Amino acid sequence: MSNILEVKNLSFGYTKDNLLFNDFSMSLKKGEIKAIVGESGAGKSTLFELILKNLKPFSGSILKSKCSQVFQDPYSSFHPSYNLLNQIQDVAPIDTINELLELINLDYELLLKLPHELSGGQLQRASILRAILMKPALLLLDEPTSALDNVIQLEVMSVLMKHLNTMGMLLITHDMELASWCADEIITL
Repeated sequence: MSNILEVKNLSFGYTKDNLLFNDFSMSLKKGEIKAIVGESGAGKSTLFELILKNLKPFSGSILKSKCSQVFQDPYSSFHPSYNLLNQIQDVAPIDTINELLELINLDYELLLKLPHELSGGQLQRASILRAILMKPALLLLDEPTSALDNVIQLEVMSVLMKHLNTMGMLLITHDMELASWCADEIITL
């Protein structure tokens, strides 16, 4: 099986004297979940920015398949003036939306509201819904369940794991218990 993410010999830092990554390599295949853990400032979110090509490495290469992402702060990932359904339809087909809504415990009526009208947990589940509907090969998850209570957290991660037949996932988390439960490999930065 070919890799959906290939990071080779990556070097990057915000200054040349203080590298976050020095000759860092990793790969990810469809069907895998890898968790990135580490202290604040270790480079977890920076790695995602490099993968998304929002930052340019000093050296090395990053090859990736079609990806979507779920951000830690769901309020920053939706436009405040448009209802959620319109924003989801702008980027993804919604043919399987009802099935997914039931799986992530979210009512369709909530998608007709503006982002500020939902709780953080509801909005994060809408963000996860949008990411899955985009049908990525690679799903980048930055603390995707931090706004959810423990029961919903497990439900949402179970839903995500059911999609491993179509994608691979790279998960940033501070929750070692979550990483140990769902990840095939834990990478500590």
